[in-house]
Amino acid sequence: MKMRTSLLAAAVLVAGLAVGPSALPAAASAPAASTAAPSPGPALEAAIAGLPRADATAALVRVGGKEGTWHGSSGVHDLKTGRPADPAARFRAGSVTKVFTAAVALQLAQEGRLDLDRSARSYLPELIPASYGTVTVRQLLNHTHGIPAPDFPATTVEEAYANRFRVHDPEDMVRSATAKKREFAPGERQHYLNIGYTVTGLLIERVTHDSYERQVSRRVLGPLGLRNTYFPGAGPRIAGPHNHGYQTMRLDDGTTGLRDVSVWGSTDGWAAGDIISTTADLERFTTALFKGRVVRGPLLEEMFTLPEVTDFGTGEPAAYSVGLSMKVLGGREVWGKTGGRWGYNAAIASTRDGSRTLVYSVNATDAKGQGMNRTAETIMVAAYGRP
Repeated sequence: MKMRTSLLAAAVLVAGLAVGPSALPAAASAPAASTAAPSPGPALEAAIAGLPRADATAALVRVGGKEGTWHGSSGVHDLKTGRPADPAARFRAGSVTKVFTAAVALQLAQEGRLDLDRSARSYLPELIPASYGTVTVRQLLNHTHGIPAPDFPATTVEEAYANRFRVHDPEDMVRSATAKKREFAPGERQHYLNIGYTVTGLLIERVTHDSYERQVSRRVLGPLGLRNTYFPGAGPRIAGPHNHGYQTMRLDDGTTGLRDVSVWGSTDGWAAGDIISTTADLERFTTALFKGRVVRGPLLEEMFTLPEVTDFGTGEPAAYSVGLSMKVLGGREVWGKTGGRWGYNAAIASTRDGSRTLVYSVNATDAKGQGMNRTAETIMVAAYGRP
């Protein structure tokens, strides 16, 4: 198994096991905010007040756009010292990585180096078997490919924690996934999984003859000046200032409580979910993306076009485009992407016209659950309104 290194270049998640308030110290500070326009401020301040609490230990929020700006932070840097959360901290952004991956793939499509309608197998014939020979690049990007998830050596958070330093090779993950029977015929349904973006990362490397990480750095991080955004490679630590992440799980003494999960490898995510960033960097990226400064011309519309299929699990209409997802909040379409790693939830979002952008990082104790973290949901509603 080959180990990948990277340059220092530069989730929708629900409450898991309940943790009583006595397990957490009192909030170290009230939310710190600066408002250029007051409209979103009071609701956002209320959304992150009182941290740490059972579902989250810290939150960092930035709202931008012509409708007003607001920056706030709440909670603690870590539970041991109880000192205030660092508003400029780096954090694991999880599946927000997919937006960067999609943007690079669309740039390559614009250059004629990737064809969205061409099969992934035509680029990677030695890796993609004939049983998946009709899966196109676009289907990888909008989750309509039908490829199942690869096998991982964990089914619980405790097992995942025990394997947190294991290095996963992307080609091995693709082989594991494509050895299985397809979930549905390509293009017939949508099932949100990481595997399509793992394959896309390998496609980027094949057509550029360069590493995925260097391509994202050269095409996105460098031009936008995202100096606090980087790929950790096989390193399990967050480089530089960061607020600790905690996860509810079974502890060594058999009780259920919070464990510090700040040090945890993310090679299982790679091009689908391993990026580390800050709210300021992600706000700059979101603004540039929605203004057409990252993906230019007609191909940008791929990110705002939902496939006309239904979800594999629920039968509901597709909610994911190329790189982004869409939800109607407060009566208008909001496009963006959430992400989750153990101990960390993150999101970027914007109205289509960029009039209101949102970036948050929530140090969620129930990350990677099956529904939305309560603090994260409250932030989203405060910024845009209810569904």
